[in-house]
Amino acid sequence: MSDAAGPGTLGTFDAEDDLPRVPVPTLAASAEGFLEWSAPLLDAEQLRETRAAAEELLRPDGPGPVLQAALEDYDAAPTTHSWLDDFWESRYLGRRDRIALNANFFFLFEAPTDPAEQDQAGRAAALVLGALDHKHRVDTGTLPPATRRGAPMTMEQHKFLFSATRIPGEAQDTARTPWTEDWPGPSTERHVVVLVRGHAFRLDVLGPDGAPHTAAEIAEALRSLRAGVDAPGPGVGALTTKARAAWATSRQALRDEHPDNAAALEDIETALFCVALEDVAPTEDLARGKQLLAGDSGNRWFDKAVTFVVFADGAAGINTEHCRLDGTTVLALVDGIFAETTAAHAERLGARSQGEPAARELSFVLTDERAADVRDAAHDFTAFADAVATQVVAFDQHGSDRAKQLGVSPDAFAQLAYQLAHRRAKGFTGATYESIATLQFHHGRTEAMRVVTPEILAFVAAMDDPEADPDTRRAAFEAAAQAHGQRARACQAGQAPEQHLWELSLIQQRRGAELGATEPLAVVDSPGWRVMRDDYLSTSSAPSVNVRLFGFGSTSTHCIGVAYVLLPDRWIVHLSTPAEVGEEMERFASELRRAVDELTALLSGR
Repeated sequence: MSDAAGPGTLGTFDAEDDLPRVPVPTLAASAEGFLEWSAPLLDAEQLRETRAAAEELLRPDGPGPVLQAALEDYDAAPTTHSWLDDFWESRYLGRRDRIALNANFFFLFEAPTDPAEQDQAGRAAALVLGALDHKHRVDTGTLPPATRRGAPMTMEQHKFLFSATRIPGEAQDTARTPWTEDWPGPSTERHVVVLVRGHAFRLDVLGPDGAPHTAAEIAEALRSLRAGVDAPGPGVGALTTKARAAWATSRQALRDEHPDNAAALEDIETALFCVALEDVAPTEDLARGKQLLAGDSGNRWFDKAVTFVVFADGAAGINTEHCRLDGTTVLALVDGIFAETTAAHAERLGARSQGEPAARELSFVLTDERAADVRDAAHDFTAFADAVATQVVAFDQHGSDRAKQLGVSPDAFAQLAYQLAHRRAKGFTGATYESIATLQFHHGRTEAMRVVTPEILAFVAAMDDPEADPDTRRAAFEAAAQAHGQRARACQAGQAPEQHLWELSLIQQRRGAELGATEPLAVVDSPGWRVMRDDYLSTSSAPSVNVRLFGFGSTSTHCIGVAYVLLPDRWIVHLSTPAEVGEEMERFASELRRAVDELTALLSGR
């Protein structure tokens, strides 16, 4: 078992301090970019008001320059990794609504090929060993850094995959993780938490000396736990579905009411990860996705960074809490698990037979008030989940290879198809978000891209203009695809306005009185800000051959969440939206199929 990177090989975090920092945009660049990004969605009066607000941002005696100077000072501080450090805390830990379904995301894995992993316990044991191997490689620095065009990228998020838990707070949440000042270095915990029908069990998958149990031993322990549950448990995990301040109140009451509760919470929050064993075995990916996205709330702990969900037939996936992790990092974990056999993981870890792993049920002692709290939370979340409509659109003959054959970037093809489908389904072009990874930067995460450009408006208009011939439509498509690519590259380079302006506004809220910038930024109260950020489509991609389906909830009462797996030979799209506008999503799905066929024919000259 090697515990060090080989000679000449970069260790997991060796490149981190040499990565370039996320550049701080200038006020002028963000003001100009904001106007450019919002203008296609505004009418003349809205644009006039927004332009005035952008000009106000640049006023020498206004709050803009003061807040920009404060941000630049913060960026220059020796303890700052990125000018976005505080922003990420506010953006993710500051949200006060429920994170279950609203913020957490899921991946459904491809089916196992090893017969030993085609039952529930065997599959869960394999996932446990694969995840433990990934943790070992991170902890020892032997997981090579991911690269882009040969250059290493940040691996910082890998520190927060294991023993990481979001803790609810009244005003803002916190993240309880290793590799921090309060918990230096990697987690040395030896247990996972297994959830079965609302019961929570501590299972020590690592022996006293740190060596893992064998897959067979872990599987047998899981079978024993599963067989020993003959009635639903307290289902305390349902409390993690509450709005954050309400959950913070419930968590404190739970801790105060009995010492066993505090001990159980400690075991859950420090566990390496959770494994949820399900009673159900949906046969359709859509139903599996719904279970991974929401499922039985009493059999989840949505605050946990990683929960492997294993169905009764061995199908499996992962539910992820978002505050410290983005999809790219979770995909790296998933790909690492499936890159090698379970036997290979076990060999590298030095797994050995030690008898059945120690297991015990975590005891929650609930007062009548807390039991009612749990029941109410479960009932409310069931109603909430039932009010979400989902759909899967699969293109088995159209993947990234086909897009490249047509002479277009696969992502641009996908986004233009989404725009055409939305226009035809709803009769207008709406604000669209796309997540762009910025992992080439020190502690980089993502940038917010707003997809709608003047070229996209011209493209969707040309496609439904009866006077436009194929050459005109192709030219409009190509111009829109080129504009999309340029904006995506700018975002990837950290040259985007939204997060910059948002953080300036947050600085004003946090420190305005101290800085003498008591006047709020007019730009974040402008029509352009409100319209540009009111998503009708929220999109993100997860390219991995090990993922059958990727999904997340929508972000508003009219938004369609568009999560897609775009591979060389296929393209699978998961859609979600509030059920009350579910018919609009169904029309979008139908129009998306038509748009893909139509654009393929157009670009191939048929």
